[in-house]
Amino acid sequence: MELLTIGDMAARSGLAPSALRFYEREGLIRSTRTGGNQRRYDRAELRRVAFIRIAQQVGVSLDEIRTALASLPQNRTPTKTDWARLSARWRRGLDDRIALMERLRDELSGCIGCGCLSLQRCKLVNPGDLLSAQGTGPRKLLAAD
Repeated sequence: MELLTIGDMAARSGLAPSALRFYEREGLIRSTRTGGNQRRYDRAELRRVAFIRIAQQVGVSLDEIRTALASLPQNRTPTKTDWARLSARWRRGLDDRIALMERLRDELSGCIGCGCLSLQRCKLVNPGDLLSAQGTGPRKLLAAD
């Protein structure tokens, strides 16, 4: 079994060593230690890091990623089949994020700088904070039409 130093792992994964240490502290990846207490990573950990990075890129939280990785038998590296099963769990949340991003793209394109072309149609304006009764955040923008 080929082991990688943290520098090798960083170079191969495209992450800073500090990010690898963070992922390890969070229980997302594992390393062994040498007699001099230096980290060594199994090459298979590169696939776990790739899985984590892809999941994060599509908006999956670290808690969701941790849960997904913990669901694998003996904490193994996700296979193609595992990815399909795990990503299916996240599909609804991803679809919701895509819809929100499409609304942002389509509805905010009329804004110029920090001003609005029409305060009557603006999805961010909330005179007198009337929408606070509906919840926190930009209520008009978060609501699906």
